[in-house]
Amino acid sequence: MPEALLEAPDEVVGAGLDALELPVAAPRRRSVLRLVLPPLAAIALLIAVWQALWAAAFWPEYQLPAPLDVGKELWSQIVSGDVWSIIWTSVHRAVLGFVTGVLIATPAGLVIAKVSWLRSALGPLLSGLQSLPSVAWVPAAVLWFGITPSAIYFIVLLGSVPSVTTGLISGIDQIPPILPRVAKVLGAGRFATAWHILLPAALPGYLAGLKQGWAFSWRSLMAAEIIATSPQLGVGLGAYLDQGRNFNDMPTVIAAIALILLVGMGIELLAFRPVEKAVLRARGLRV
Repeated sequence: MPEALLEAPDEVVGAGLDALELPVAAPRRRSVLRLVLPPLAAIALLIAVWQALWAAAFWPEYQLPAPLDVGKELWSQIVSGDVWSIIWTSVHRAVLGFVTGVLIATPAGLVIAKVSWLRSALGPLLSGLQSLPSVAWVPAAVLWFGITPSAIYFIVLLGSVPSVTTGLISGIDQIPPILPRVAKVLGAGRFATAWHILLPAALPGYLAGLKQGWAFSWRSLMAAEIIATSPQLGVGLGAYLDQGRNFNDMPTVIAAIALILLVGMGIELLAFRPVEKAVLRARGLRV
């Protein structure tokens, strides 16, 4: 047996060693349980603590309602069908604004990463825009565009573009310098180099920027919907939250917060998590 191993080709030995280093894949049912059970347990624990605090009456009812009252508010919105309209109003705005931001930020990040004087000029501005609270843009957007969908989309764009651009620049900075040089030697043009070399090699940093850009877009949208309310804008999650505040209806406020949280978590789990897993699996970092 040892002689057979010694006579084996180097490729076979290397493949065997690589297989030993890879983690063992767990059964699919167990993986799903590991993914689902911890968040459910955390939510159950949170509701239990909430119920205990409500029963102890540390705060008056109008400040801390019972979990059952919040559940009744959510159920009434589901039964009436209004919850789907509210969620759709916000989600389609966030997705449309985010996709537009990605289409703007991707070529901008490629250019800024490769033009040194442009990076020196715009780099600090991107960092400042990324740290600037989105709510600061709401008054300006209302004065520029009025209380219209254009003002909402403008705020969402300002939330997504800096993060996506910065993430792509960071990913390009981590590319080994030999890769663009090889592309140049092989005669690849700028567009081919960007499409076939820079973007694939910078994918981990780019994906991190996309996730952060989505989070900033979602937060920007909520700030815009809370402040800029109008019948022509419809009722999104932010407006639904603001309605609860206006009527001093704490169950509605907490129900709106729960919906905002669930939608944000749902987009993360259904859209970004599978893409992230696919990228790691393609690079041999995940089974």
